[in-house]
Amino acid sequence: MMQVFAEVLRRDLRVGMRQASDWLNPLVFFLMVVALVPLAVSPAPERLQAMAAGIVWIAALLAVLLAMDGLFRSDFDDGSLEQLLLTPAPLSLLVLAKVLAHWLQTGLTLVLVAPVAALLLNLPVAAIPVLCLTLLIGTLTMSLVTAIGAALTVGLRRGGVLVPLISLPLHIPVLIFATAAVQTAMSGLPVSGFLALLAAFLVLALLFAPLAAAAALRLSLSGG
Repeated sequence: MMQVFAEVLRRDLRVGMRQASDWLNPLVFFLMVVALVPLAVSPAPERLQAMAAGIVWIAALLAVLLAMDGLFRSDFDDGSLEQLLLTPAPLSLLVLAKVLAHWLQTGLTLVLVAPVAALLLNLPVAAIPVLCLTLLIGTLTMSLVTAIGAALTVGLRRGGVLVPLISLPLHIPVLIFATAAVQTAMSGLPVSGFLALLAAFLVLALLFAPLAAAAALRLSLSGG
């Protein structure tokens, strides 16, 4: 089973590298939101600093939602998704491999460019590690949860419009506690409690999201 998991992971990483737009588009979108908000609101450093955590996290959330529609779409179009159902490995394990490969190309990329975005928004340097850590945990959690919506709508012609509507309410706790952690770090207070909650959300997502997404895929492919 782990060999099949590794093969699916490697395959999706190779496909993602050949289709650079799948991870470049969310990254460009993320940077555009971060760059345009100061122009629309205010370039005042004090005001930007107060909103920095929320701006970065909202941009990251929207970028993840933008990217996740393609998680199963190409496999559905070329018929390889049906082949995954025929493998001896559990479908939930293969879903986890696909989500992890997708996150390595999109979510991890957002984490790597987050310090640049934070500096553009005048976020204190001391709070940047906390921001990156919340994004590291939170984007993986959001990718796992959004995979459920992507699986439910994979057979629909305009399913990409529905993925954010299905997934967005489930991301609100992550958004709240992640931004609260960064704001607390800016005040110089301990953030371990917020990080523990984010880690708990990630564990729950790792346990239940692949199972739910696998069930949703079977439902979509069966025409039900």
